[in-house]
Amino acid sequence: MAVKGTSICSSAARAVSTWAKPDPEAMRRLYTERMILRPWIVADAEALYTYASDPHIGPAAGWMPHTSVAESERVIRTLFSAPDTYAVTLRGDDRPIGCVNLLTGTNSNLPLEENEAEVGYWIGAPFQGRGLIPEAVEALMTHAFADLGLAMLWCGHFDGNLASERVQAKCGFRHRRTETNRYVAPIDAFRTVHISSISRQEWQQRLSARHH
Repeated sequence: MAVKGTSICSSAARAVSTWAKPDPEAMRRLYTERMILRPWIVADAEALYTYASDPHIGPAAGWMPHTSVAESERVIRTLFSAPDTYAVTLRGDDRPIGCVNLLTGTNSNLPLEENEAEVGYWIGAPFQGRGLIPEAVEALMTHAFADLGLAMLWCGHFDGNLASERVQAKCGFRHRRTETNRYVAPIDAFRTVHISSISRQEWQQRLSARHH
């Protein structure tokens, strides 16, 4: 509810078995074939507003459309300053076109164990349908399992959001349960939510299958 192969997947399985806590500054960017995922900065506010003001984007992900550049700036200073929250940018163009993040603890929309996280994602309308978000989420999954040593990732989508459902399926998430009439406070509405997950073991098995 929240936003194919990456350049770092080839060493991911080995990285899990030899995991050591990384220097935080070294983990501030994630790279894929077509994108760079980087921290948000205040100067991104105008670009964020361009896409986050779209009435079809936010409500599908569980938040209201932004109403001003000032609101987008506040979001960057608060919500988007959280750890492991990345602006999605295309290589060669530093302008954000979407967002992916890991939500943990009370920041998550789901009840999580200490070694679990929820994956969130969205992308601007002009960039949908190009496989960019699955590619970005794959990089985020590698970071979560190989770098952070998490045991499980969760994700959810509203009933009828087929695009989000496809993202999760492409990335190996499996449906676990459905919650009906769930109240979503940011949009002040009740929704049916389909919840899926992938464990580190399942992720490792997917990597192994790719390389055989």
